[in-house]
Amino acid sequence: MTTHLQASLAPQDEVEQDRKTPPEQALLLDVRGLKTWFHTREGVIKAVDGIALQLKHGEILGLVGESGSGKSITGFSLMGLVDQPGRVQADRMNFNGHDLQTLSADAYRRLRGAELAMIFQDPMMTLNPTLRVDTQMIEAVQAHSQVSRKAARARSIEVLTMVGIPSPAERMLVYPHHLSGGMRQRIAIAIALLNSPKLIIADEPTTALDVTIQGQILYEVQKLCREMGTALIWITHDLAIVSGLADRLAVMYAGRLVETGPTAQVIGAAQHPYTQGLIDSIPSIATRGQPLFQIPGSTPSLLNLPAGCPFQARCYRATAQCQKEPTLEKVGPDHWVSCWHKGVRA
Repeated sequence: MTTHLQASLAPQDEVEQDRKTPPEQALLLDVRGLKTWFHTREGVIKAVDGIALQLKHGEILGLVGESGSGKSITGFSLMGLVDQPGRVQADRMNFNGHDLQTLSADAYRRLRGAELAMIFQDPMMTLNPTLRVDTQMIEAVQAHSQVSRKAARARSIEVLTMVGIPSPAERMLVYPHHLSGGMRQRIAIAIALLNSPKLIIADEPTTALDVTIQGQILYEVQKLCREMGTALIWITHDLAIVSGLADRLAVMYAGRLVETGPTAQVIGAAQHPYTQGLIDSIPSIATRGQPLFQIPGSTPSLLNLPAGCPFQARCYRATAQCQKEPTLEKVGPDHWVSCWHKGVRA
């Protein structure tokens, strides 16, 4: 789907141009130089190491990478949910007019659930097993708006209907453990949507579900975000999932962004060898009966990253030049790649 709403990494002149755009075109999220490091006895784990993300109102961004790439920690960093020994710092970390780095704990708490919401991989991280669903949803509404219990219940039923819960008034009266995994995840999504947030961060929320339920939830979330004008960051290790969901993709490896751009451009003309490897790993009818492609090797330890490009030990294009750290360079309209040997594979 083509949209004028874009999330990108941009040089300073493009940042200045963004500042001159009309309010409705202004950035919802503008993060520069984000670092989330964990200081341990063994050393410093650079889980997120200097990434930049921009997102406009109503846009859907797919944040993609293997386990250990830093994508989930990026989401937790934006939500203000990184505990010690983690430390979050950035050159800029603005969201909807808020400087996230200067917010007090109370202000951040008020922001979460109102303007900023998260859907976790395990819905039980959202749901309290000791409380009925209606109690939890009504409390979530009343925590951020001065409405009656009756109005909060009506809003809860409305949103449960939106996410495909049948007989929502009855389903609200049960405890989470009485529901299926797919139903619990739908309720977690409904809670995220209750207060019409500006941005939802979804951390692999469909991974544990079967393919049919997964597809239904993907469709519902995309549809609701479009209708409500809510921006979405969908975090996943599965490039196939976000290829039909996101306007733009950002590919992470070892705490860094290696490629970002419009979804069609990244999928159709990937220039980083890691992105190409993720695409090759997607099952295809054309390769039926053949072993699935696997990127050789494994992700490096974040405690002991190699000098230069962190992907060099697994890369078929690697040369001595890769021992120097590459920078993101523009290769097309809003398409950026960090690789000394970038290029579309012949």
